Amino acid sequence: MKYFYFKFLILFFFSLSMNSQSLDTLVDIGGYKMHFKIIKGEGTPILFETGAGDDGSIWNDILEKIHKVTGTTLITYDRSGFGKSELNPNLKNESDFGIVNGIKELETGLSKLGFNNEIILISHSYGGLYNLLYTHKHPKKVISSILIDVTLNDFWSEELLIMRDENIDISSIEKPSGDYYLNFNFNETMRYMREIHFPEDIPIINIFPENSFPNFPEVLTNRWTNLHKQFGENKNNVINIIAQGSGHYIFQDNPGLIINTIIKAYSETLNENERNVLLKKALDNAIELSIEAKKTEIENKEKLILDLKKE
Repeated sequence: MKYFYFKFLILFFFSLSMNSQSLDTLVDIGGYKMHFKIIKGEGTPILFETGAGDDGSIWNDILEKIHKVTGTTLITYDRSGFGKSELNPNLKNESDFGIVNGIKELETGLSKLGFNNEIILISHSYGGLYNLLYTHKHPKKVISSILIDVTLNDFWSEELLIMRDENIDISSIEKPSGDYYLNFNFNETMRYMREIHFPEDIPIINIFPENSFPNFPEVLTNRWTNLHKQFGENKNNVINIIAQGSGHYIFQDNPGLIINTIIKAYSETLNENERNVLLKKALDNAIELSIEAKKTEIENKEKLILDLKKE
């Protein structure tokens, strides 16, 4: 009985300690609230930017593994109108809800939470445009950037935007909502972002699969892949990594790759002694991730066999 009671106390205080490190909060941006989730730590904070239609919870499965090794602060959030974040009731025109306003809201939220200094940016898909615009506005604050199959600013040509307009009926999207305003402003966002580029002195790791959208027309998937390959060519600050066997959501298909890449990028912010300690933790973590990946592979094969037997 004593052993059980002692063990319970250890688990209780460990759980309390873990919870005290996390902050799940709504931040007043100016008459409306945005949702931020923060795992507190020490060191350069890491901000995660989601793709179109997603909220910050999309990153939940990899955060603890990153924090376990780095010990730094991790920040996710829901853009206005997504997840638990509210829309600005003071904006009257649909065009006011564009990406420039989105960055202003992010800046306000980060400032109120006390994150006004150096930061590492992680982004997926459409979130890469937010990453790009934030870096363009704050080149001295952004230490490095990891792009996970992001929408590059030169992908959407005028021809493709016309094709998109022919295939998407905005009137069918619930209004008002973050999804509605994202789609209403989509074309102007793409035109605006074409003129903005990453500073050449900020380290960038650009991760993308061989085929992000296998069900899309080949001309589109080839354009997407070729532009990603070209993005890393002849640039000293960009490293291209092809995520073999993954789809668009690389952090779900190959979490170990993304986790270790983020840890490596964070290690560059440390001095030599701190980096050596972190890389030792990273090695242990990589072994655990490898075991988990193999276990998942076996479970998926077993599930597939069972499904085939049912048929």
